[in-house]
Amino acid sequence: MKILYICHRIPYPPNKGDKIRSFNEVKYLAENHDLYLAFLVDDPADVKNVDPLRKYCVDLAWEEVDPRQQKIKAAPHMLLGKPLSLPYFYSSSLQRKIDQWAGAVDFDAVVCFSGPMAEYVFKSNTLKRESGKAPRLVMDFCDVDSDKWGQFSREGKFPMNIVYGLEQKRLLAYEAKVNREFDCSILVTENEAHLFKTLVPEARNVEVVGNGVDFKFFNPEAVPGNTVDTTIDGPTSASPQTGDHRDDAPRTEPMHLVFTGAMDYHANVDAVTWFCRDILPIIRESGIDVEFYIVGGRPTPAVKALEQVPGVTVTGFVDDIRTWYAQADVCVLPMRLGRGVQNKVLEAMAMQRPVVTTTKAAEGVSAKDLQHLLVADSPEDIARSVIELCKNPNARTQLGEAGRTFVTENFDWKRNMEKLEELLK
Repeated sequence: MKILYICHRIPYPPNKGDKIRSFNEVKYLAENHDLYLAFLVDDPADVKNVDPLRKYCVDLAWEEVDPRQQKIKAAPHMLLGKPLSLPYFYSSSLQRKIDQWAGAVDFDAVVCFSGPMAEYVFKSNTLKRESGKAPRLVMDFCDVDSDKWGQFSREGKFPMNIVYGLEQKRLLAYEAKVNREFDCSILVTENEAHLFKTLVPEARNVEVVGNGVDFKFFNPEAVPGNTVDTTIDGPTSASPQTGDHRDDAPRTEPMHLVFTGAMDYHANVDAVTWFCRDILPIIRESGIDVEFYIVGGRPTPAVKALEQVPGVTVTGFVDDIRTWYAQADVCVLPMRLGRGVQNKVLEAMAMQRPVVTTTKAAEGVSAKDLQHLLVADSPEDIARSVIELCKNPNARTQLGEAGRTFVTENFDWKRNMEKLEELLK
């Protein structure tokens, strides 16, 4: 098949949620099909990551955008009653390239990754359904983005809570339109699909294509003494100085608690801020010596300020996330916002690390509390779970091993991508 794939951000390196999913879709579809890839680059540091993607594509088109300018461009649309997400992720020059392709290539399918990218189909003069051969249109919503804005509205302060609330309503109406116009709508979990069909009762052709984890790459045995393979098929890497800890060795250093994620993402910022403010003090009051590592690129000023808390380290971007998982005694992922599959949970489990997380973060993984990970929602319960693991090396080992087994048995990218391929036909 000839496939046009349009995504809202460059799908490489696969070091954060949306990029992990989009990269694995691109990688899999490119194996047996002619792929034309279009995307935006909203970080100058990502420009160097464009060329490595060319090996997956017949052709590639991209446009660099400045997030600040995109926000300014989007602002007037509030008065027009449209979702701000649409102009934020829209580029007229990228539109022209897509239209050029569509005029020259008879695409069998078009995949849009993230709802706002449907604009490139709706505004195209050459992808119109009524003229010529109509390609099959598939939208990978991944998560119900409109509901995320609703969460932000409930958590936010005036006046941004008003802005978030408007975005939630307008984006939901747009998602309903996409579902009507596209042949298939994909969500990442059954819970997300159920939520979408609840919010859009008339929804049709809603399918679930789950995430996966590269459990060969995210493998504690694949991190040999800080010497790491950095091919495009896995995230690039560099390492901290500390490594994994032997449970039977005398403990001479603090317990290492690790959080991973893109640190400019609101849900991650909320999680680490909450942990440092409300949970970490309870752990310290128990007498356990701990250090908390916040690992991920583009930390906001609010995240950087957390380094003022004793024992908290903000790493910024790291080349190899695996080495930070490897040094973790406990991966603490206290998510209060966001939906869908939390890739950080899957990666930590694949790296055989014991995970303490919340119901919201665990629901997309479907792992069992007390068997594959520990689930808690209040500061006291989260702290208690971390304390128990810190005190019990055997529990850490058993939970880590059970978590890795669960991931390898249930989150195979190849199996999930085969379903995506079938939906394109």
